[in-house]
Amino acid sequence: MKILAIHGSPRTTRSTTRQLTRYVLDGAEEAGAETELVDLCDLRITPCTACEGCAFNGICVYEDDMPVLVERMKEADGIIFASPVYIDNVSGQMKVFFDRLADAIHYQLLAGKYGCSVASTHTSGGDEVVAYQNHVLNYLAVVSVGGISVATGGDPLAVGSREADARALGRNLAAAITAGFSDPHQEDEIAGNRAFFKDLVMENRDFRPEEYDRWVARGWIP
Repeated sequence: MKILAIHGSPRTTRSTTRQLTRYVLDGAEEAGAETELVDLCDLRITPCTACEGCAFNGICVYEDDMPVLVERMKEADGIIFASPVYIDNVSGQMKVFFDRLADAIHYQLLAGKYGCSVASTHTSGGDEVVAYQNHVLNYLAVVSVGGISVATGGDPLAVGSREADARALGRNLAAAITAGFSDPHQEDEIAGNRAFFKDLVMENRDFRPEEYDRWVARGWIP
């Protein structure tokens, strides 16, 4: 059982979001998971230009670290998105990463995985950023088991005070991977997304026959 956390703070190891994420991973490890934490700032990820090139062959026109990161996501059983709150949204690094997930979203490359979301903020917006990140997980066909946010108010001990809650979230994620987890609302949203993307998969079946066959095999295309 592998769980991959993708952390979007430019402060990397000095980040309170990273500290909170580490607690979540610690909880997952207690439940037997192998974990990995990736700092997006350590990677070279070029902003998407919406050229739609990836739709035809699954390969981005930019040669950077994104393909390797997507492969690591595909190899993981669980995905954690973690970002600080910057002007009521995720960090710029996280948003650039999300925009580059278009092909993974369109072709539902992470279907069957579970995830959760983490955020930290000074005062406000934490719950909203957790909800947004979970929404992106659903776009990827990943079912979220929840999330955690902390408003520090400038208190350096605020994140530590939520360690138990964060560890519990990690254990819940590991439990979902091993025993399953169902949320009809999320599953309906994922099914609706898949119905929308089906036309793209069918239109590009001559360019992406393996993906088309995968959709057929899973019963997503009759």
